[in-house]
Amino acid sequence: MSERNKFLEPVTRENTAVVLVDHQVGLLSGVRDIPVGELKHNVVALARAATILGIPLVVTTTAADSMWGPTTPELVETLPTGQKIIDRSTVNAWHDDRVREAIEGTGRRKLVFAGVSLEVCAALPAISATAAGYDAYVAVDASGTFSQTKREAGLLRMQQAGVIVSDYATLMVEALADNASPEAGPCYAALDMPFAVLVGQISAAYQA
Repeated sequence: MSERNKFLEPVTRENTAVVLVDHQVGLLSGVRDIPVGELKHNVVALARAATILGIPLVVTTTAADSMWGPTTPELVETLPTGQKIIDRSTVNAWHDDRVREAIEGTGRRKLVFAGVSLEVCAALPAISATAAGYDAYVAVDASGTFSQTKREAGLLRMQQAGVIVSDYATLMVEALADNASPEAGPCYAALDMPFAVLVGQISAAYQA
């Protein structure tokens, strides 16, 4: 597939997996480029919407029992029953054989990454996946980092490497594809965009 076609091919339920990297209590405490409450909301919404759409999740931590602590409880509570969280030591999640094999096991060629920090935990595996021939996306609003400078540097590096940057809701709505789908209502509810919730309430009131 040419570089141009890679960017034009849509994200779908069938070709995409979501990789959540290091949304851990210790790392979240240092996030400064996005309000931590908003970041937690966004990654939870991403995980919920992906699950509703049947998009597989790969979830990983680093040094959970020592340096950075467990996955934030808000995310743990929303993960599918039986979802494994892979704890590793490598800085780049792609360099852990178990993480990479879990991604390969999904059979999906488009990978949506989100992580804390953006420029390391999301960017490095996304860049490595791109080098390995995958189409890597980063949901920037479901990722966070420790300064605005680090955010800007991470975004530039990813774009230079051919990683596609987007936001969590756009990627999931693109995968949804059809608002007549039975999953549309639950998907929008999971995305929890305030305006969409309001519109849904207004529509329900008119139909009553």
